Amino acid sequence: MDFFYGGRRGGGLIPTTTATAKVKPLRKSSGSSSRRRGRIRDLLSPTSSFFTIGLSVSLLFFVAIVFLYGVPNPLSSSHSKHRIARRPTPRRPLPSGGAAFDSGSGAGRSVGDMISAVAVVDITTKDLYDRIEFSDVDGGAWKQGWEVTYVGNEWDDEKLKVFVVPHSHNDPGWKLTVEEYYNRQSRYILDTIVESLSKDSRRKFIWEEMSYLERWWREASSHRKESFINLVNNGQLEIVGGGWVMNDEANSHYFAIIEQITEGNMWLNETIGVVPKNSWSIDPFGYSATMPYLLRRMGFRNMLIQRTHYELKKELALHKNLEYIWRQSWDMEETTDIFVHMMPFYSYDIPHTCGPEPAICCQFDFARMHGFSYEACPWKFDPVETNPYNVQDRAMKLLDQYRKKSTLYRTNTLLIPLGDDFRYVSMDEAEVQFRNYQALFDYINSNSSLNAEVKFGTLEDYFNTLREEAEQTNFSRPGEVGSAELGGFPSLSGDFFTYADRNQDYWSGYYVSRPFFKAFDRVLEQTLRASEILSALVLGYCQKLQCAKLPISFSHKLTAARRNLALFQHHDGVTGTAKDHVVADYGTRMHTSLQDLQIFMSRAVEVILSGFHDKADPTLLSHFEPEQSRSKYDVQPLHKVLDMNEGKTHSVILFNPLEQTRDEVVMVYVSQPDVSIWHSNGSCVRSQVSPNWKHDTEEDSFMYHCLYWQASVPAMGLETYYVGRGSAHCEKAVPAELRVYSDAPFSCPSPYVCSKIETDKVHIHNLLYTLTFDVKRGLLQKISHKDGKETYVGEEIGLYSSVGSGAYLFKPNGEAKPIVEEGGQFIISEGQLVKESFSVPKTMWKNTPISHSTRIYSGENIVQELLVEKDYHVELLGHEFNDRELIVRFKTDIDNKRIFYSDLNGFQMSRRQTYDKIPLQGNYYPMPSVAFIQDPSGHRFSVHSKQSLGAASLKDGWLEIMLDRRLVYDDGRGLGQGVMDNRPMNVLFHILTESNVSALPSNHMLLTLQPSVLSHQVGAHLNYPMHAFISNNKPRKKPFKLYQSSFSPLSSSLPCDLHIVNFKVPQPLKFAQVDPLASRFIILLQRRGWDSSFCRRGGLQCSTVVDEPVNLFYMFKDLTAFNVKATSLNLLHDDTEMLGYNEQLGDVAQEGNVLMPPMEVQAYKLDLQPQT
Repeated sequence: MDFFYGGRRGGGLIPTTTATAKVKPLRKSSGSSSRRRGRIRDLLSPTSSFFTIGLSVSLLFFVAIVFLYGVPNPLSSSHSKHRIARRPTPRRPLPSGGAAFDSGSGAGRSVGDMISAVAVVDITTKDLYDRIEFSDVDGGAWKQGWEVTYVGNEWDDEKLKVFVVPHSHNDPGWKLTVEEYYNRQSRYILDTIVESLSKDSRRKFIWEEMSYLERWWREASSHRKESFINLVNNGQLEIVGGGWVMNDEANSHYFAIIEQITEGNMWLNETIGVVPKNSWSIDPFGYSATMPYLLRRMGFRNMLIQRTHYELKKELALHKNLEYIWRQSWDMEETTDIFVHMMPFYSYDIPHTCGPEPAICCQFDFARMHGFSYEACPWKFDPVETNPYNVQDRAMKLLDQYRKKSTLYRTNTLLIPLGDDFRYVSMDEAEVQFRNYQALFDYINSNSSLNAEVKFGTLEDYFNTLREEAEQTNFSRPGEVGSAELGGFPSLSGDFFTYADRNQDYWSGYYVSRPFFKAFDRVLEQTLRASEILSALVLGYCQKLQCAKLPISFSHKLTAARRNLALFQHHDGVTGTAKDHVVADYGTRMHTSLQDLQIFMSRAVEVILSGFHDKADPTLLSHFEPEQSRSKYDVQPLHKVLDMNEGKTHSVILFNPLEQTRDEVVMVYVSQPDVSIWHSNGSCVRSQVSPNWKHDTEEDSFMYHCLYWQASVPAMGLETYYVGRGSAHCEKAVPAELRVYSDAPFSCPSPYVCSKIETDKVHIHNLLYTLTFDVKRGLLQKISHKDGKETYVGEEIGLYSSVGSGAYLFKPNGEAKPIVEEGGQFIISEGQLVKESFSVPKTMWKNTPISHSTRIYSGENIVQELLVEKDYHVELLGHEFNDRELIVRFKTDIDNKRIFYSDLNGFQMSRRQTYDKIPLQGNYYPMPSVAFIQDPSGHRFSVHSKQSLGAASLKDGWLEIMLDRRLVYDDGRGLGQGVMDNRPMNVLFHILTESNVSALPSNHMLLTLQPSVLSHQVGAHLNYPMHAFISNNKPRKKPFKLYQSSFSPLSSSLPCDLHIVNFKVPQPLKFAQVDPLASRFIILLQRRGWDSSFCRRGGLQCSTVVDEPVNLFYMFKDLTAFNVKATSLNLLHDDTEMLGYNEQLGDVAQEGNVLMPPMEVQAYKLDLQPQT
């Protein structure tokens, strides 16, 4: 057979051929760095002569200084409640290049070192990519490897210990919805596990997805529940991962990843009383470096992964590096280390897990025998029942595969997964697998000359035995850096994108598939976070008052929202790789939760502004409603239009979910342009009114108007503004002035003044930027800074044409072709706050697939003034766009050498490089929230996105981002359909141009660079927008009056490199019953790592942690915090040393001081009580 055999998402079978792969030797350079590190450590060792001489010189120098200048007096300073006095001690000596903890920073090494601080490791994924030729050599029976052999004496001293791990991969939605899968398969699989394992204590099993287990638990009999718990407690059944789902790692934001794991782990601990130790992630399409970090900070010790590029697997297997210690690229102290097992072969199904020859392994998938519904082995050699006559031959054939597979790893402990998608669905299937394998095990184990012990096991069995062996035998290679976490294995940093499962089939399409729902995912995420914060604030201030009833009564819907967001993080959810009706199910669930959260937030706002003392039932409040809402799951949000005809005054309440005071130009829609704005304190606010532009120029766009003003809202607080007509003391909103180019008749809307654009180029500007546009194409050409620096942008909109692309794969036919022609409509709108260009470009199609706006803002101390906003409205609808993929490309003059940087999960950056030896689609990478390019002199061009997309830098100076894709055909990875359910949508970018203000390290083009402080703020404002609520002016029995018009819960804004990831009460329903000493509140903090080569504050009016260390006791205004203690990110471990947290200064519970190095996320339990 000369083709890949069908099957599940590339989990199909690879046939046997005869060619043998050429083995390429490992470069020597990977060992040299560790040797250099070793030399430095030797020099600094207290036993070295160098150390002794240096110490003597230092003492003499010290004595001389004291003799000349006397003993110095202590520095006088005012004692701050925030200030941290003692100097922390690093857990381990830092290698060369690392900066020791700096007491001035209050939180670990100086952020200024972040750009040059690189973890010392044995392997980086960049080195792997540089080294591998990507030649796709046919390896024979193991098509993507080589002919594996062994001598036979490898196990004379230590027998081979094999753990066969039965499993069943249950997707919470893919071809069927989660409920359909549960009713048809998953419920029976869980029944089978309990019944089958209960029959024989030698049988083992692992289970991953809590979404299905929780669903089953609701219906299971008490007897089945008891049996399940017993199986877990006696070690036969292990819960691995224990997240709500097995999350995607390319598109999911780290907030949502933490949420989904926490939701599953907490349910599991509360229900069954266990906490997972090992992660099992066999099906995500590539792996992010963020996951090992989060898992380590959740108390996980080991993890298993599968879908990495087949060439990387081969390279690692050649040198027995498939098991390694994964370390974060910035981690100089090895506090993020976690042990990883990478599966070596094509898939996680049985033909690709027992050994390198799938034609043989398939013969041991006994559920493929006649009488079962699974497809037969494609190699024509089917499994047969094991009996006394064939057991020797069968056992030796299986053991041969085990031995060959073990040669790819360092130890004599071997893992053999035994399962596939939705397996073990019946007792018959379970029995045929367990019965036959046990017979084979018994034969092997009874023959001591085979030097092998084979049995069923769990991940915990495997990792414990491996760790015991590694403690007894040193498996380290000469010069290997390794890790103190577990000796004998190499250390590795980097991520595993972009995944390819065979040939040139790169899975970069799913970075963009179903972008409408990728955007919806972030909307639900930011709304959930805002709701959690409001719920926690209401409970903190209300405690046992009537108003506490609101979040407590909402508890069930809050849990549902957490779980619906968690469900969509599944690797067929946010990826856009499910059947149409499954996508609709995900969307409906998210839409329901979004509506519930918005209703709750509206009522919470009213509770807060009523001063918490309103005795009315808070669940019946209805004075406010969200400014925008969605009528269905698959439509764009609709903005409420303030009806100004009746002459009524409308209240607009703004909630700022960020931890710094926010000055920002905001917008609402109004029915009439002659309106005024005033603050809750009565002061007038200048405002601007502009037309509302729409994609369809034939539609009446001017039914209502955009009203802009600059608002200032406290950190995590509320502020009220009023919109009205006929105000005698406040100036009316000033209409924008319009300039128009159009190749069709254009009617100037009232009350605006229009003029005609006569030139080929046109400019708009604010105090910082001047933007230059190509009028006839409506595209942004250049950004000029006030200091004279210019960035040529060269905006281009294009389409890829493809035949092989599908939901997973991106397989273009050549490069993208530009689609914008001269003509169309281009409008400039200029006001005192917002200047905007709006373009409906001319294309070869009557219905153009895109229109777009470019905006710049003016205001006092606003982040918006420092950026350029791009808003693309995309409608890739209709058969003329079949098998097309829409991109925007910025063809800048930045000499980036085809290197760019994109984020991983909104948490960290990763360096990306375009390789000629890899096809175009393999040079596309995930862009969950930001990407930037930079030249050697430090000129940087960043694009922040409000949703996950895919990006590339295919030529020098280019940054390309894919916006949408419409694909007719299935790409052969099991989905069985294309992607044709495109929706009209908007993609919002914030563009930032920056130049360095201090010297860059000479090797900066080789490093993973960090965003600037300003860039972090831009991203935060984009991804956590302000939430607006408006008074609905419904008739009431009694007039409504606010007790207060603003609300400021924080004592002050937090430093701008400190982010509150979440602030919540995990279990509101139990809030009133739980003793406050149990720490009912949770706060998750992130200290961002930033590039100090760029402007330290970026023009922002905020400090950094270096200036303002954080004390949790004094964070909240009018609330007393106590019983503060660090916990894991899944809230289930309090052993901070085990979690890898840095050593704290003093007792956090007594002093409240929090020490956080850059790049860290830490969780704290605490309780809050109103101050009396």
